[in-house]
Amino acid sequence: MEKLVFIMVVILFLLGCDSESSTNNSTQNNTIDTKTKLQVLSVNEIAALMYQAQTIFGAIPEKMPGGEKDTPNMRKLGKHLFFEKRLSKNNKQSCNSCHNLNKNGPGVDNRSVSPGAFGDKGGRNSPTVLNAGFHIAQFWDGRAKDLVEQAKGPVLNPIEMAMPNEKYVEKKLRSIKKYRILFRRAFPRDKQPVSYGNMASAIAAFERTLITRDRFDDFLKGDPLALNNKELKGLKLVIEKGCISCHNGPLLGANSFQIAGLVNRYPGKIDMGRFEITKNELDKEKFKVPSWRNIAITAPYFHDGGTNTLKKAVQQMAWMQLGKKLDSEEVDLIVVFLSTLTDKKKVTKP
Repeated sequence: MEKLVFIMVVILFLLGCDSESSTNNSTQNNTIDTKTKLQVLSVNEIAALMYQAQTIFGAIPEKMPGGEKDTPNMRKLGKHLFFEKRLSKNNKQSCNSCHNLNKNGPGVDNRSVSPGAFGDKGGRNSPTVLNAGFHIAQFWDGRAKDLVEQAKGPVLNPIEMAMPNEKYVEKKLRSIKKYRILFRRAFPRDKQPVSYGNMASAIAAFERTLITRDRFDDFLKGDPLALNNKELKGLKLVIEKGCISCHNGPLLGANSFQIAGLVNRYPGKIDMGRFEITKNELDKEKFKVPSWRNIAITAPYFHDGGTNTLKKAVQQMAWMQLGKKLDSEEVDLIVVFLSTLTDKKKVTKP
């Protein structure tokens, strides 16, 4: 900690801390950022904020759980399958259609709800596939326990990829020479490597590589220059306003289920959420808390995709979940902080 404080002192000096205030033995937090007109956090405040953030959130782990037996050949096959439109009945829909990874795509299609192979639309917003393997469960209602189980669903869903059954999928994949080879390499011990279960396992193996790395992680790992003063102020507000009651852990969410509209009712169409899976009265209108990682580029927001801008989403969540009305400056600062959670990596199509 002493080393960190020393580094911060040097940095603030190099950034041009006011010499007169230093001469008068004034505290650092009397310095004003002339660009933002915001009070600059002192060295001790930044150090304390970093410690708080490390305790509440923590950096994203290096590997996702469940991939202990994944091999390069499984991941290679899974990547091909993720982009494969022939996994749909009419050869027009792939996993990537709703979870776009092209050109540094955010793992979503940025639609309120997604159209399927034949144009029919689903009832809920497509969540990002990035970091999905770290989530408590898959889908908004948590109906799939892990990535393998999740990968099996959309292919047979009549609205999404519309394949009639598992045997049909297997037969179609076996008819393609590339997949006969890739499955054999990925599952060399299986007598019949082309199977529906292996398809899902391979897609999950690829998805376990989709881990984001962002500036907030750099800050959590001890880099005091990773966030600027305005972004630090936004982080401070997130903690002080109580957003961390739901948005905590390495993904800043995705580790619990909460009622949408806990204090003030959610304005969208009524959706029973997790209750449809558990039939537990306490789960009515509950949904998986979304991760904030990549949130700035995954609009629209909420389970129904009902809100188009991050500013509005921040305002709504503060009111619906906490019963608090944020002023425009507070909203802007929180949005600025949330932008630090955007991934720095790229995924390329096979």
